[in-house]
Amino acid sequence: MAAKVSPLAGKTVDPNNLVNVPRLVTAYFAGKPDPKVASERVAFGTSGHRGSAFNNAFNENHILAVSQAVCDHRAGAGITGPLFVGIDTHALAEPALVSALEVFAANGVDVVIDERGGYTPTPVISHAILTHNRGRTSGLSDGVVVTPSHNPPEDGGFKYNPPNGGPADTDATSVIERAANALLADGLKGVKRIPYDRARKADNVHRRDYVTPYVADLANVVDMDAIRSAGVKLGIDPLGGAAVHYWHPIIERYKIDAKVVSDVVDPTFRFMTADWDGKVRMDCSSPYAMARLIGMRDDFDVAFANDTDADRHGIVTRSSGLMNPNHYLAVAIAYLFANRPEWSASAAIGKTAVSSAMIDRVAAKIGRRVVETPVGFKWFVDGLIGGSFGFAGEESAGASFLRRDGTVWTTDKDGVILGLLAAEITARSKADPGEIYQRLTRELGAPFYERIDAPASPAQKALFKTLTAEKLGIKELAGEPINATLTNAPGNGQPIGGVKVTTANGWFAARPSGTEDVYKIYAESFVSAEHLKRIQQEAQAALGAVFAAG
Repeated sequence: MAAKVSPLAGKTVDPNNLVNVPRLVTAYFAGKPDPKVASERVAFGTSGHRGSAFNNAFNENHILAVSQAVCDHRAGAGITGPLFVGIDTHALAEPALVSALEVFAANGVDVVIDERGGYTPTPVISHAILTHNRGRTSGLSDGVVVTPSHNPPEDGGFKYNPPNGGPADTDATSVIERAANALLADGLKGVKRIPYDRARKADNVHRRDYVTPYVADLANVVDMDAIRSAGVKLGIDPLGGAAVHYWHPIIERYKIDAKVVSDVVDPTFRFMTADWDGKVRMDCSSPYAMARLIGMRDDFDVAFANDTDADRHGIVTRSSGLMNPNHYLAVAIAYLFANRPEWSASAAIGKTAVSSAMIDRVAAKIGRRVVETPVGFKWFVDGLIGGSFGFAGEESAGASFLRRDGTVWTTDKDGVILGLLAAEITARSKADPGEIYQRLTRELGAPFYERIDAPASPAQKALFKTLTAEKLGIKELAGEPINATLTNAPGNGQPIGGVKVTTANGWFAARPSGTEDVYKIYAESFVSAEHLKRIQQEAQAALGAVFAAG
């Protein structure tokens, strides 16, 4: 069953339902997590540790423990360069920064924070790490971003990026997670800490202009001259996130015709419209959360938004409104590989197992190889660093691509350049990305894609770990013979955490949720909406039989 859409979706949130920020911050400092309770332990998912102070999942003790674990990890790995630290605009970001600085300063780590006490997007931290480390073999830098991404206002998040600039892999996060939980269990006895007033004045805590180097470098990844000379009229909505103070310097430096529709920062995010479930969520791929910018679509040639740490993008066009992330990825790939002559002729396309097969069709059309990986941007890091991936993206509206000269830009998702790329595409193609996507569908076929959630008990979710083609036991899907049943990604052989079944004109993939008692079914048909429904129904029936068999 697909999740039921709330009657509040797409509407301005009732002020009575906004987060109580003073109470939330009090809970951050007053709440004491119990390390014996699984939900109150440090848990690194695909994007770091996340949770709310209201349920003892993101409190001061968590950040003290994780920060010490990061310091110990750096020491063990021989990382001696600066630790670049950024925060987003969630209410818990600043308190968490205070806690982290008390630990980093006490451990003698050279920490770099924003010179004006401002907000720093995830891609800016990745860019800073890679810029510092270019050509170095010692004194390498790494980074931390205090953000729960697009999660609701009551959430906090803390993620670590190693010297490769991208999301940390499980080798690093498992070490940090175990060490942090051991510190929690030991009452934080191993945590080095000094008072915040001493920490912020410490010689090893440095302030830096994060904005100017990133903004000045943008012309090396996006054709800003083309955007300016074509006079493309842009609408930009930071959704009250970390990119909010980057857009005016970008507009001023490159003299582009752009309007920031709102630069309000408010930790309650009262300016947002509710997401599908009635909650406040800064998801720039959601038509409900993006109602404000969608309503302005006719005011601009193209418009875009970013989530709270600006690693995701949402593209709004006059021709089609808010673009499905898969659709925009296909357009971006088709455009970039035709308009980046300095990229290697062998540069491939990185995509996840649950992204649209439209990407594969575009790749076949332009003669480029696709490398299909499990979900998680960490799988694209090495390819982007070495230039063997020209573009890498996920169906959840996160992507990055190479500089115009074919060298690495960021190894984490960058929603800023994906938004500006939409403007470049519009400038040089004389058509917006929505129109270009329609051209692609006329040539390559129109896909019908949907993700739904279905209930699954913890025991049923565990069955995905041992799922095989034999256990699934299906030879046909929606009237077509099955081409492949995969439990490992074909691009790198890594487990996808579930199963993917493909035919000539459709596919489905199923993975258990890491946080809820549901599993996710991603499905696509190049035949019809009815064919898609049939794929979904047969997928659920096959998995239901596996669950019944135990």
